[in-house]
Amino acid sequence: MADTEDTETPENQPPGYEPPAVWTWDKESGGRFASINRPIAGPTHDKELPVGKHPFQLYSLATPNGVKATLMFEELLEAGHEGAEYDAWLINIGDGDQFGSGYVDINPNSKIPVMVDHSVEPKQRVFESASILLYLSEKFDAFLPKDHAARTEAINWLMWQMGSAPYLGGGFGHFYAYAPMKIEYAIDRFAMEVKRQLDVLDRHLADNDYMAGSEYSIADIAIWPWYGGLAKGLLYDSAEFLQVHEYKHVNRWADAIMARPAAQRGRMVNRAWGDPATQLHERHDASDFELRTQDKLEPEAEPSEM
Repeated sequence: MADTEDTETPENQPPGYEPPAVWTWDKESGGRFASINRPIAGPTHDKELPVGKHPFQLYSLATPNGVKATLMFEELLEAGHEGAEYDAWLINIGDGDQFGSGYVDINPNSKIPVMVDHSVEPKQRVFESASILLYLSEKFDAFLPKDHAARTEAINWLMWQMGSAPYLGGGFGHFYAYAPMKIEYAIDRFAMEVKRQLDVLDRHLADNDYMAGSEYSIADIAIWPWYGGLAKGLLYDSAEFLQVHEYKHVNRWADAIMARPAAQRGRMVNRAWGDPATQLHERHDASDFELRTQDKLEPEAEPSEM
C-alpha cells in the first residue's frame, strides 16, 4: 500500500489551500477592506485635492501611520517652529479617497499620509511616513540628534519601525481583527512576532529614556502611534490577548509620550471615529482643537418632548 501519512488531513484540521497555477483577483474575497483592495495602481476617479493657506498641506487619516505626521507637525509647532503651520485634510480610505486623481499625483502608492511642501519652488511632494518625518526634521533641524552616534541610532529605530509594523498591522491586526475568518495558524504566527517585537522594545527601553537614548526624536514619533498604542490597549482590542501590560518599560515610555501636549493634539487630527470630542476631521488653525472638534460641530440632538 502507498504511504498516506503525507496526504491525509490531520484530525480536526481543515484541508489546506492549494494555490492555482495562476492567481486571479477575487473581488468577493471578504474582509473589512475588500472593497478598496486591488492588485493594480492608479486612480479610480477624477478628484482634485483641496489646498489651504499654510506652507504644508497634509492629506491623511488618524491611523498609526497618519498620527506620525500630525504628531510631528504638532511637536514642531510646540517647539516654536512657526513655519511648520499646516492644513490637514481628511482622506477617508474606506471610501477610496486615496484613489482620486489628485491624490495619486502626489502619492502613486495611494497610501496615507502624504504631504506637499508649498514653501519651495517647485512644490515638493513627500510620501511615506518615515520620509515625511525625515523631511520635516531636516527642514527644521529638529527631533534628530546632532551627535553622529545618537542620530544613527534614531534612524536605526525609525527604519526598524518601518520594517516591523507591517507584521503588526497587515499581519496580526488583519488576521486578528479584520479577516473574514479566524485562522489559528495566521493569528499565532503574527501574535508571536508582535510579542517578540514588544520584547525588543522593552529590553531597549529598560536602559534608555527614549529610542535614541536620552533625547526624544523622530524614532519615538514613528514608533509610538503603533507600539505605544498597542501597549495602551488602543489597537485591535488585543490588550488581553497579547498581555501588553507585561512590557513595563514600553508602557512607561508610552505614558511619557502620551503626556506631551503635542501628542494629545496629534492623535486628534484627521480622526473620524471614537469620542466626538477627540475628533478633529480637518485642522487649519491651532484654535480648531478648541472650536472645531466633532462634539462642537455636531452637538447631540436635544431630547424630544414627551
